[in-house]
Amino acid sequence: MSLLSSTWRVRRKIGDLVRDCRGVAAVEFAMIVPIMLVLFFGTVELSSAIAIKRKLTLVAHATSDLTSQSLDSVKNTDMQNVFAASGAIMLPYSLTPLSATVSEIFIDKNKIAKIQWSQSATVAMVSGSPQATLKASPHNRGDTVTVPEGLLIPNTWLIWSEVSYTYTPTVGYVVKTDLSMEDEAYTRPRHSTCVDYPPPANAGSSCTPVS
Repeated sequence: MSLLSSTWRVRRKIGDLVRDCRGVAAVEFAMIVPIMLVLFFGTVELSSAIAIKRKLTLVAHATSDLTSQSLDSVKNTDMQNVFAASGAIMLPYSLTPLSATVSEIFIDKNKIAKIQWSQSATVAMVSGSPQATLKASPHNRGDTVTVPEGLLIPNTWLIWSEVSYTYTPTVGYVVKTDLSMEDEAYTRPRHSTCVDYPPPANAGSSCTPVS
């Protein structure tokens, strides 16, 4: 009899527990919050990464395009201005990880592309405005490089820009590591056959194709 009574009490308590809906909302909220946070922060971080990648593409095109618009030569100050003006496209995102390289490429009669000259820089905010600091380029004069087949026109020059940026997630809830981004662009000199850098010693001289 005692066993039956105990069994009945257990069944009754289980039934009461099943019918008791107190705290259900809290339990459901606790279960869904992690999923909601992943979706929210994931959307924020992914959107920022996509926006920065698009801006990086624009920086690459602007750097190449501004250099190609030079009349016949550029100086160090010209290059600094080009890098700084192009880097401003990244705003309002941080400029600190932005690095860029501009090179002129000569394509010889055999469609071999070689570096004519190359200059790199880092861009950062200084006193509220973008400033570029020139640094050594990873390319040397005469280095052979790969150029898209459609641009390989014998005895012509190209302005080639390369940009790189490291995206650090704002929150780091979903994307927990930095993302390295790169892009490049090609343009042809607009107002002359080629662009000298640094300016030649003689005003009448022009680019000497690299051998």
